[in-house]
Amino acid sequence: MEILRLYDFLPSGNGYKIRLLLAQIGIPYERIEINILKGETRTPEFLSKNPHGKIPILEIEIGKYLTESNAILLYLSEGTEYLPYDRFLRAQVFQWLFFEQNSHEPFIATSRFWISILGKASEYTEALEQKREPGYAALKVMENHLTNHNFFVGERYTIADICLFAYTHVADEGGFDLTRFPAIQAWIERVKTQPRYMPITQIVNDDFWVPDLVED
Repeated sequence: MEILRLYDFLPSGNGYKIRLLLAQIGIPYERIEINILKGETRTPEFLSKNPHGKIPILEIEIGKYLTESNAILLYLSEGTEYLPYDRFLRAQVFQWLFFEQNSHEPFIATSRFWISILGKASEYTEALEQKREPGYAALKVMENHLTNHNFFVGERYTIADICLFAYTHVADEGGFDLTRFPAIQAWIERVKTQPRYMPITQIVNDDFWVPDLVED
C-alpha cells in the first residue's frame, strides 16, 4: 500500500482539516510543506498537480491527486465513523460542508489570512469590514444549531465538525469575537476532547508514524 502524500501549508485551516482527520483515523502519510507566501503553489510542478494553484492536495498514489479540502474529507472518511452511513445523515454532513465553503470560509478564513498570516490588516481595512457581517451571520447560524446539539450531525462527531472547527476555533485571529457565542465555545472544547485530537500548529501525532518532509 502506498503512503498518502499531503501537500500542505501549516497555518492553513483547509490543510488542518485533512491533518486532523488523518490523525484521528490513524492513517500514516507524508506531509510536504508548500509555502503559499513564497509563490510555491504557482510553480509549473505544483500546477501540474492542481491547476487551481491551491493547497491542500492529497496524492493518493503516484500521479493521482485529489483537491478541495472538503472533497478530501469525504474521500478519507468513507467507511469510517466520521461519515454516517444513513442517507439523510450523510446529506446533512454534505449540507454543512457546503455551508462552510460558501457562507463561512470566504469571510472568516479570509479575514484571518489577511490579519494573522499576511499581517496586513491596515491594507485590507475596507475589505475586512465588508466581511464582518456575513462572517458573524455564519457564526450565528452555527450558534443557533449548537444551542440544541452537541455536534452538527446525528449528535456525534463527524467530518462536519472537523470542517467547521478548522477555521472557527481560530476565528479570533481574523478579528471575530467568539465570546459572543457560548454554544460555539462549548462545542470547540468538545472537539478538543476527541481521540487523537491535534492542534492546528502540530504536524506529527505521536500515536503513529508520520514522516515529515518539511524542508528548512
